[in-house]
Amino acid sequence: MTEEQDRAHPEIVISPISDDDAGEVLTVQRAAFVSEAAIYGSVDMPPLTQTLSELEAELRSESGLTARIDGRLVGAIRYVERDGLLLIGRIAIAPDVQGEGVGRLLLESAEKSSEAAVAELFTGSLSEANIRLYEACGYEEHERVPDGDGTEQVFLRKNLRAG
Repeated sequence: MTEEQDRAHPEIVISPISDDDAGEVLTVQRAAFVSEAAIYGSVDMPPLTQTLSELEAELRSESGLTARIDGRLVGAIRYVERDGLLLIGRIAIAPDVQGEGVGRLLLESAEKSSEAAVAELFTGSLSEANIRLYEACGYEEHERVPDGDGTEQVFLRKNLRAG
């Protein structure tokens, strides 16, 4: 493979998230959710208002993965497993690599790391690109919960194992 091809298709390295990743994760999270804030017309959303100390505490209580390209953190996913359910939390992808498969790879890696029978995640009803991605990854709408502002939280589920 030529060097030019390497730059065009860099290798994405998936690793367990650690406390040392907190600052980079917060930076990517804020950058990633600016577009969501624009869709909803509000910056008052947890991914944008979360502090570094809050994120560090979250990382200690949840599992997660990071995605790096050439050492740069370009994505992160957090999740917990409870009662046979993999609850996928915040997925954040750096804006300049969105649409290049980083989110899909993080999602698949989280699913493979779990022993849960079912995975669940949610997004806002106006986040059409997120919903399309999740459906393309095998998730199906399970429930909609009104947010009280005319939007809804859309919960999607995927069976991970037969049984």
